[in-house]
Amino acid sequence: MSAQADTQVNVVGLFSGKALVTINGGAPQTLSVGQTKNGVKLVSADSQQATLMIEGKTKVLGMGQGVSAGGGAESTQNQPLNLYADSAGHFFGNLTVNGASLKYVVDTGATAVAFNSADAKRANIDYLKGEKSVASTANGQVVAYRVKINTLRIGSIVLNNVDAAVIEGGFPEVVLLGMTALNRLEMKRDNTVMTLTKKY
Repeated sequence: MSAQADTQVNVVGLFSGKALVTINGGAPQTLSVGQTKNGVKLVSADSQQATLMIEGKTKVLGMGQGVSAGGGAESTQNQPLNLYADSAGHFFGNLTVNGASLKYVVDTGATAVAFNSADAKRANIDYLKGEKSVASTANGQVVAYRVKINTLRIGSIVLNNVDAAVIEGGFPEVVLLGMTALNRLEMKRDNTVMTLTKKY
């Protein structure tokens, strides 16, 4: 087996025919379809996912997802995830629940991971069986259901048995990645970059 180090690739931006990626923790760089940088070739890309050829292996990654492939044993789970702040200083990404990809925002002020009812239905969360309560939000009082998410995937980080809340209606607009998930992660912020690492 080659002693060559694995190539770590994270997708931080997706566009039609282009992807913004970080390679081995470097600065984000744009790849166009057919272009190769540092042994990473972009095969195809749209706003949902990118198909990459990494060290001769084809990988399909969504927004915020990362993979390590190459000379050593392949490892695609629980790699540190870099998020990049938007112009307002918020950190957005995509998470996966029950095969459904949902947009999230990091929210240290939220006590739990929170979904609106439409996102919960997309992710096949049977929230009506959860414990019903009334929660106070910026929009007034709302009906919420306490649920447990069996598997929550953020990039390559996998969290199991995550306590969450589902709020009836359209609030929050995106999933709030609250403290029931964040307290299992180590968060490091360096200006506009936040690195999430699963605690062991």
